[in-house]
Amino acid sequence: MNPVRLGNFAFGDPTYFVLIAGPCVIEGEDSVLRHVEQISRIAGDLNIPYVFKSSYDKANRSSVRSFRGPGLKEGLKILEKIKKEFRVPVLSDVHTLQEVECAGEVLDILQVPAFLCRQTDLVVACAKTQKIVNVKKGQFLSPWEMKNVVEKIESQGNQNILLTERGTTFGYQNLVSDFRSIPIMQSLGYPVVFDATHSVQIPGGLGNASGGQAEFIPTLARCAVAAGADALFMEVHENPKAAKSDGPNNLPLDQLKELLVVLKQIRQAAPVKKANVQKNIPKKPITV
Repeated sequence: MNPVRLGNFAFGDPTYFVLIAGPCVIEGEDSVLRHVEQISRIAGDLNIPYVFKSSYDKANRSSVRSFRGPGLKEGLKILEKIKKEFRVPVLSDVHTLQEVECAGEVLDILQVPAFLCRQTDLVVACAKTQKIVNVKKGQFLSPWEMKNVVEKIESQGNQNILLTERGTTFGYQNLVSDFRSIPIMQSLGYPVVFDATHSVQIPGGLGNASGGQAEFIPTLARCAVAAGADALFMEVHENPKAAKSDGPNNLPLDQLKELLVVLKQIRQAAPVKKANVQKNIPKKPITV
């Protein structure tokens, strides 16, 4: 597997996992500064490499009345301040071609949302920045289909690729996590992130917003680390009930340290051994 370097650490190092965490959306400068200060301190104390995540715009919302964030210009300004003040890399979603150039000047990792993972022009534009591109596997795709996404990014000479597992649609308003997808996507040659918070989402479960089962975040995160995930993505909030986006599937900030301690112990007790996975699309679908 091709490790992907970012500063003084790498995605794909078998001895540790990387933490990608933060509130779902930028709710304001003071709010994100409080979050990054606390999360970065927790990660630093545990010697876990850390990337701050928060969206400047949540374009995919259930309702037209849902909070979307400060927008591209103001959001990037806040993320740039975080980079300078806390010296942590930053990640955010990009949704349109028009965003990519500006976002690429600030972000260390450009994230393609799951619903947009097959949008060729967007994926290629992100790849052209030569920044790290994290593509979330669509809830509607099998893990081996991500080979096509990888080839789109590689076509631009960019091998700074991360792939994220975030659950698969399982009937109406439900997701299921198939942990085989971690070694399957790793067999494509790049590190794999597990999104432990969106995987417990109940899409549209509240009618005009998504619901979630946050109580299962620790269970899925433990499984993902044991399965060899190279990084964990978690949306974390100091008060999920008051969060302006995805509150029902956010991990409470006061539970983060305890969970990370356990996850680090799992990684140390079960060093990653990459599975010998067939690299070609199977002739018959893998059945559950």
